[in-house]
Amino acid sequence: MSKAFTREDDGEEEEAERPASPVSGARNYITPAGLKGLQDELRQLRRVERPKIVEIVSWAAGNGDRSENGDYLYGKRRLREIDRRIRFLLKRLEIAEVVDPSLQKNRAQVFFGATVTYLKGDEAARTVRIVGTDEADLARGEVSWVSPIARALLKAAKGDVVELRTPGGIVPIEVIDIAY
Repeated sequence: MSKAFTREDDGEEEEAERPASPVSGARNYITPAGLKGLQDELRQLRRVERPKIVEIVSWAAGNGDRSENGDYLYGKRRLREIDRRIRFLLKRLEIAEVVDPSLQKNRAQVFFGATVTYLKGDEAARTVRIVGTDEADLARGEVSWVSPIARALLKAAKGDVVELRTPGGIVPIEVIDIAY
C-alpha cells in the first residue's frame, strides 16, 4: 500500500476535547469575565499562534524531505492541537449562557457567581467563588457550579449548615459569609 494512504502516527494518541458537562444537554453557565477569557484565548489562537505556526510549517516544508524535518513534524502536530482547541472553544462559546452575578437580586442566598466563605468540619474557614465549568480554577479559589461543594452550597443562606456528601461520608458545612 502506498504511504500516501496510511495515517501518520506521531506516537501520541490524539485526545478529543469534549465540553466538560456533567450531563449531555446541561447548561454552560459562565460569568462575563469567563466569557471574555474564552474569547480572548480564541482570538489569540486565531490571530497570533496559528498564523505563526503556519508560517513555520510552510518554511519547513520548503526545506525538502519532510519525514525527518523536526520543524515540519512539530509544526503540524502543534497546528492540530491549536485547531482542536479552536473547535472546542467555538463549541463552548456557542452554548454559553452568560450570568452576571452583579445582577443577582437575592444576595442572602448562594447562587452562581457568589463568593462563599464556609467552615467544613473542624477545618479553617475557606472561601470559594462559584463559576462556570470553563473558568473554574481551584488555585484561584474558583469552583465549578456542578462541583460537589458548589452543589451543596447552592441556595444556602448565611448561617445555614448544609451536608456535603463525600466518599468518606457526610460532612457538615456551615456558611459564614456570602458576597457577590
